[in-house]
Amino acid sequence: MEQLDTIDKTILRILQNDSKKTAKEIAKTLNLTASPVYERIRRLEKQGFIKKYVAILDKKLIDRPVTTICQVSMRYHNEAFIEKFEEQIQSLEEVQECYHMAGEVDFILKINTKGLEDYHNFVKYKLSKIENIGVLNSTFVLKDIKHTSQFYI
Repeated sequence: MEQLDTIDKTILRILQNDSKKTAKEIAKTLNLTASPVYERIRRLEKQGFIKKYVAILDKKLIDRPVTTICQVSMRYHNEAFIEKFEEQIQSLEEVQECYHMAGEVDFILKINTKGLEDYHNFVKYKLSKIENIGVLNSTFVLKDIKHTSQFYI
């Protein structure tokens, strides 16, 4: 895989901040023409540096203001149970992020719901139906201090 040069890194920073920026706008910032910037963006996409472009929504405006961090510990830790959990968690639309962890907890989930009752129903009717969950520990976010999707490069 090709190394990133200063221009590539700058393009990535700009796109992380605003993915709607055009090659022409980015080129103007870099004092370049649009064509080489466009080609660099295409190359960065093709090589997988840019996975996809997304819109980050305001959780309050879409009525999902309650963020919960749910720690999941499995009863048994064999490959089949872990793979089944990973597969089943994909279908749960409330789960925004899921991480397989090393340490005391096996998985950490980030979940956004309308409120505590919705979270309760999610756990009761969806999450608890996944086989092999031993312990669930939920903590509720009081305030978002820092939230970014940007990587430091």
